[in-house]
Amino acid sequence: LCAKFPFLFGPCLITESEHCVWYGECSEIEKHPDKKYNCNYTGPPIPLPSEGYDLLTELCPGYDYGNRELCCNVDQLKTLKSSLQLPLQFLSRCPACFFNLMNLFCELTCSPHQSQFMNGTKFNETNVVEVQYYIGKTFANAMYNACQDVEAPSSNMKALSILCGKDAKYCNATNWIQYLFDVSNGQTPFPIIPIFSDVPVSGYTPMNNKTYNCTEGLEDGSGPCSCQDCAKACGPKPVPPPLPPPWKIFGLDAMTVIMWISYMAFLMFCWCSVYFTVMSEYGPILESNNPLSLNSDNSDQVNASCCETCGERFENALRTVFSSWGSFCVRHPFLVIWCSLILVAASCGGLVHMRLTTDPVELWSSPTSQARQEKDYFDSHFGPFFRTVQLIITTPLNDTFIYSPYFGGSDVPFGAILDKGILHQILDLQLAIEGIVATYEGKNVTLKDICVAPLAPYNNNCTILSVLNYFQNSHAVLDHSIGDDFYVYADFHSHFLYCVSAPASLNDTTLLHDPCLGTFGGPVFPWLALGGYDEFNYNNATALVITFPLNNYLNDSVRLGKALEWEKEFIKFMKNFNNPNLTIAFSAERSVEDEIDRESDSDISTILISYAIMFIYISLALGHIHSFRRVLVDSKISLGIAGILIVLSSVCASLGIFSYAGVPLTLIVIEVIPFLVLAVGVDNIFIIVQTYQRDERIHQEELHQQIGRILGEIAPSLLLSSFSETVAFFLGALSNMPAVRTFSLFAGLAVFIDFLLQISCFVSLLGLDAKRQENRFDIICCAKLPEGPETKTDGLLFRFFKKVYAPFILKEWVRPIIVAVFVGILSFSIAVVNKVEVGLDQKLSMPDDSYMLDYFRNLSEYLHTGAPVYFVVDDGLNYSSPNDQNIVCGGVGCNNNSLVQQVYEASLISNYSTIAFTPSSWLDDYFDWVKPQSTCCRYYNTTGAFCNASVVDPSCVRCRPMTPSGKQRPEGKDFMHFLPMFLADNPNPKCGKGGHAAYATAVDLYPNNTAIGATYFMTYHTILRDSPDFIHGLKMARNLADNISQSIDHKVFAYSVFYVFYEQYLTIAYDTALNLSVSLAAIFVVTTVLLGFDLWSAVIVCITIAMILVNMFGVMWLWNISLNAVSLVNLVMSCGISVEFCSHIVRAFSISVKKNRVERAEEALAHMGSSVFSGITLTKFGGILILALSKSQIFQVFYFRMYLAIVLLGATHGLIFLPVLLSYIGPSVNKAKVFAANQNYVGTERERLLNY
Repeated sequence: LCAKFPFLFGPCLITESEHCVWYGECSEIEKHPDKKYNCNYTGPPIPLPSEGYDLLTELCPGYDYGNRELCCNVDQLKTLKSSLQLPLQFLSRCPACFFNLMNLFCELTCSPHQSQFMNGTKFNETNVVEVQYYIGKTFANAMYNACQDVEAPSSNMKALSILCGKDAKYCNATNWIQYLFDVSNGQTPFPIIPIFSDVPVSGYTPMNNKTYNCTEGLEDGSGPCSCQDCAKACGPKPVPPPLPPPWKIFGLDAMTVIMWISYMAFLMFCWCSVYFTVMSEYGPILESNNPLSLNSDNSDQVNASCCETCGERFENALRTVFSSWGSFCVRHPFLVIWCSLILVAASCGGLVHMRLTTDPVELWSSPTSQARQEKDYFDSHFGPFFRTVQLIITTPLNDTFIYSPYFGGSDVPFGAILDKGILHQILDLQLAIEGIVATYEGKNVTLKDICVAPLAPYNNNCTILSVLNYFQNSHAVLDHSIGDDFYVYADFHSHFLYCVSAPASLNDTTLLHDPCLGTFGGPVFPWLALGGYDEFNYNNATALVITFPLNNYLNDSVRLGKALEWEKEFIKFMKNFNNPNLTIAFSAERSVEDEIDRESDSDISTILISYAIMFIYISLALGHIHSFRRVLVDSKISLGIAGILIVLSSVCASLGIFSYAGVPLTLIVIEVIPFLVLAVGVDNIFIIVQTYQRDERIHQEELHQQIGRILGEIAPSLLLSSFSETVAFFLGALSNMPAVRTFSLFAGLAVFIDFLLQISCFVSLLGLDAKRQENRFDIICCAKLPEGPETKTDGLLFRFFKKVYAPFILKEWVRPIIVAVFVGILSFSIAVVNKVEVGLDQKLSMPDDSYMLDYFRNLSEYLHTGAPVYFVVDDGLNYSSPNDQNIVCGGVGCNNNSLVQQVYEASLISNYSTIAFTPSSWLDDYFDWVKPQSTCCRYYNTTGAFCNASVVDPSCVRCRPMTPSGKQRPEGKDFMHFLPMFLADNPNPKCGKGGHAAYATAVDLYPNNTAIGATYFMTYHTILRDSPDFIHGLKMARNLADNISQSIDHKVFAYSVFYVFYEQYLTIAYDTALNLSVSLAAIFVVTTVLLGFDLWSAVIVCITIAMILVNMFGVMWLWNISLNAVSLVNLVMSCGISVEFCSHIVRAFSISVKKNRVERAEEALAHMGSSVFSGITLTKFGGILILALSKSQIFQVFYFRMYLAIVLLGATHGLIFLPVLLSYIGPSVNKAKVFAANQNYVGTERERLLNY
């Protein structure tokens, strides 16, 4: 009677004999027509029909129950199988976990002892519509413990995040089982109320069957769960190595202490030297106390060594050649000028073939570099990394609001950005972006034409990683709520909280029952779509991140052009968008390149003003006015302009020649080389012109002979500086960095062409100007100057250097102070060399007014996850072989040092490794997908074609048999036969393991699917905010990949989209040292040879240049200039310009005939110092100051600051320190040179100066 009329008598407690609670299936459920209620039945268990034996063995292995008398029939077993497909697919990778779970459901559905632990509480006619299920706490906890660590490889998250209705970290044994039996999960047909207890309750004995720990194997031979799926199976958690302690001495920075001690020791040594010895003429390198007399012509007095004689003969040969050439140029000026113009024009013709490289990859990454080769490998096998369009949205509103769940629970604060009104406004913006239409070659381009749609062609919706995809990008779903006139039971708050916990859910557990899965068929992980939250409290987010991944194309200019045009329209749309409630930072893939181009265009005016100031100065300063009446005669404006044009012609010729050779230009070349060549070229012009102005023509000497003689005197010095720079730059082209290599090539050729034009074309122009200067005005050549008295005077700057400056700095008490100051500066610079930061802040490459600055700031402030990182397995691994499978996979039976396992272990110490999550593993998901227990892998037995799990067709049969061998991993032909099906299968409610969305590009199949080539396993970096973070991330990923390669004996490399830009910084210190060392070595060799094999002079030149370079690092540290390719180019350039500051003075010192080093240094400084000062220092100073006004931050930091430092350090070392150094340890007199010089100077203006 009780069983027949339960609605009258209440729950039936029949414990005196075991019986069933239900048997078979009855009526359909109204809300779920595809599901049925179980039939109310309280009789004894019924033998299972034979057609259900295999199904029982498949679902409940080990539950034979003797004669197979059960409380379920075949239909119930089929329903059980259908309902457990998702748990099967996600949890079966851990046998113990899945066994315990099936134990729970098999006992519930079929146990002949149902009445012991089940109680039917609600009935509807013949249907059981609600039951209570008494479950032992011990069993529940053991089941949860075995499953809590199981991974879902395709989504980089725990499987329980998908199967528990909330994030895995909030899941426990109780709420997981409650969710499994809740009708809201979309699989449970009617309410099943679990009651947890280890002791009998109300006459029921809780089900407390035996469970397996995840570290245990099963009786059927299945092994224990892998470490990745079972933390207990792992060894000790990896511990990151401790950071190396800072190098300290006495608690202070070691380099600072060492350099301070060294400096003090140096000062003490110098003081002792001054106190106990006589100064310069008795210095470390002794010279003759009886220098050759100028008036003596007795060659017997020249007791020169063999080396000195060879040096003099070499220099005499140079002097003879240059003198003859100079005379020829003055005698045939038009021939020389026309030939120069023709050659320059022919060289500049190459500019029509000029290609300008703005692609950052081409600029900063060498084609032969590891990162570039790995990028090319990745692009060719898997396609290029997708293009990214991204918005980071905040709100100026500061309101926060509290959500109080209707069904209990603590209040939840929500940030202002998650206000429903704000979300509607953001959704309007998102839909407007989706509707942007661009035009390419006359055809419309929409987002759907270029976006990433992972399930196409079955689902063409674009991937949009946005919180609004939790609401299906729909205003209606966002407004969806359940409630009455008094209360709201569920709305967007509850849906949001559910979806951030279970983003892959198809049906939330609230009363809304709305899906969380995005419209594109994939999950939107909260760490990708939200920003500014603390820990995992996504409700506290202060920013929303919307990302539109776009397809990228390797060799398809048409489709790439469409993407570029759409991005252009997007940028235009966003610049015009305005909403007072939203603050939006945005970026497209093309944004950085666009802004660099715009920055270059905006800086043209700044560069032109800078050059104009230098041009005006040169034109005015080149002349030497003897008297007011000769102002228009003695000025050399036309010659100065001609000299400038020669400098620019050399730059154009260099660009043209390399353009002929197909070498592309870079912005660095265009912006830096004119500055460099102007510095070198103008210095040479000043030396040539001022030497001529100070010279007096010998009796009966013609103009061409005079200029030829002058060129013979100074051209070796010009050759020394120019050839040193040329060789140094060309050797700098050995650098692996494209930007540095290209700059070095163009600079080296431009400097050498400039030298050739100056000793030919400019000398001819000087001859013409000298003839004009006899009695004609400058510029107005037709007008003549009336005859009148003329007086010749020295220039003001020359007189200042000779009478005031040179004598002062070479005073006995001044020289030690200068040495002490410069050595102190050097010591400081050495102490901070290792503290110069490496890298390039992205923000510096943008103009001051760029929208990208806001984006970069928000990127580092709000985002919580870094870029994807791919661990690429090189071609050649045999995935059909169990041995090769085990060295890669992460599931049961896989090696403890497999690829997936090592990446997983790295993710456990993410703060050190920068690996944020367990990798997605196509191989592990494929093993789960192909299992015969799963409905995922099926094919039509008539055609052999793949049959999706959602298809209901009797001709669809499972891929592998339910035999012991069929349950093993596929091998050989089986492996390759079913893999293409897996990669083409879209995930659906019946099969969440389909590989199309997650792995379509992860496996590079051979033609006709005969074998597997390269594959990748993807995870994410932790958030990387600045250059040191990116460099560390790259280093750690490569170290991990190297360890994996060594462990599995097969090449594996790590790839992320930013590696090509940051790889240079792994070796930037070495590259810098190598480039500068090679440049110094080249300067040393060339200086030694061209100074007549004067080894010590070359050493002094290199010491001074090395000091300038080291001090440049000190300036970089003080001025926050980081070391990167741009600053390396400037350092190489400073090496070249430093030669100009040093070599002319050292050469003048080496041939001086004064009595001692001090006088020789004074003479060299007086004659060459004024030319160097006016030619480089003053020329550059005005132009550099203008660069400070540039809108470009990179100009302000890397050009204004570094150029100013180069000129100031070069001038101070060349015009202050070097003469003092020469006065102490300058080279001894080369007697052969001096004697020859004396013979050459007899009767010249130089003789008067020497005897002055």
